Amino acid sequence: MVGIEPATLGEAIEEFVGKGFVARFSIVGRRLRVIDTNETLDPGDLVIRGYRRFEGASDPDDMSIVYAVESANGWHGTIVDAFGVYSEPSIGAVLEHVPFR
Repeated sequence: MVGIEPATLGEAIEEFVGKGFVARFSIVGRRLRVIDTNETLDPGDLVIRGYRRFEGASDPDDMSIVYAVESANGWHGTIVDAFGVYSEPSIGAVLEHVPFR
């Protein structure tokens, strides 16, 4: 993605929402779940279309990353994780199988 980098996690999410990534995702087992519908998506049917990573201004341990994810059946949304030692292993376990394009 090209342009001015967002300064906060909230701005990054809004940037992705403005580009149509409006669904909110979470992890259930080894699948992505659409929060509003509880539909689950297989990692093989997903593509990461973009991401933004942030480091806390006052605490380098305060890091996060937001991913913009697209599914083969038309879902476009975001999922947020901590970055580094505080990341959620279940999110990493799913997204490590998702290509970035």
